[in-house]
Amino acid sequence: MIRVLVAGLGNMGLSHALAHHHHAGSEIVGLVNRSPVRLPEALSGYRRYSTFEEGMQAKPDLVVIATYSDSHADYACTAMEAGAQVFVEKPLATTVADARRVVATAQETGRKLVVGYILRHHPSWMRLIDEARGLGGPYVFRLNLNQQSSGAEWETHKALMQTTSPIVDCGVHYVDVMCQITDADPVRVHGMGLRLSDEIAEEMYNYGQFQVVFEDGSVGWYEAGWGPMMSETAFFVKDVVSPNGSVSITDGNKGASSDIDGHTKVGGILVHRPEGDFTIDMPDEPGHQELCDAEQAYMIRAITEDIDLTRHMNDAVQSLAICLAADESIRSGQPVSLKEPQQ
Repeated sequence: MIRVLVAGLGNMGLSHALAHHHHAGSEIVGLVNRSPVRLPEALSGYRRYSTFEEGMQAKPDLVVIATYSDSHADYACTAMEAGAQVFVEKPLATTVADARRVVATAQETGRKLVVGYILRHHPSWMRLIDEARGLGGPYVFRLNLNQQSSGAEWETHKALMQTTSPIVDCGVHYVDVMCQITDADPVRVHGMGLRLSDEIAEEMYNYGQFQVVFEDGSVGWYEAGWGPMMSETAFFVKDVVSPNGSVSITDGNKGASSDIDGHTKVGGILVHRPEGDFTIDMPDEPGHQELCDAEQAYMIRAITEDIDLTRHMNDAVQSLAICLAADESIRSGQPVSLKEPQQ
């Protein structure tokens, strides 16, 4: 039985905790949150801690980190140095240097490190990636996820933007998809963004877009915006184009842009080739909780089956590097080369 500590009880942390509550190979030894939070009935009996340090005294075998992004690197390293395996929500860190520090700690301690790239566990997204790779590159990637948020959802987004921009928070998922398809190193990034609300810090922006160029000639753009002012027209574009055709998600542009279940939903995949089109129906897609269940089941397997996670960790650093370079480009107004070490 693997003893599990879950740190951070927002949407993702609660879902990961529920995944371990229902997993036959897990035993939750504690839940960490710095402020009181209402728990679902299934989690109400577990011991709660108000600090990460207190939670680590329970001596967990596995620590699930779903706190705000600026604490990810330090918590992950602390947990691994104490002998625990780690699942950390994306982004892995808020700087590339810190991300590399976490990976180095995993390698030095021999601990397993899995980063929360939820789309890697979604059968429809896995199929989309396979279909796109089957076309052959170079590729054009057209991806976005804008969220028209208000009320509690907008409050959550404002809290996230105290440490992380929308481009980095959501972008790492979709940049990871680009990298899996092209399998080429990024060369440079151009970004632009705008602060559309006086409710966020002057140095933060709640709308951003960037373009990335890869070594194989592939190019892509990603766009993300949060807030009550955002449009729900074409908020969900997932499109990959190659010289031999294109692969697209067809179940987008349907409203409810802040619905977390809708962010992973594919519904159908349209494959276009010059000789004709066909649609791949993807019925019975997993919802958000089922995907979190799959992520944590993979984490347990990585431990019990000693899965080599080297490529997974390197990919996590690369996708973060692209998004942080985009953030730097937006703030500086200049393109950023990815041939130089990013900080």
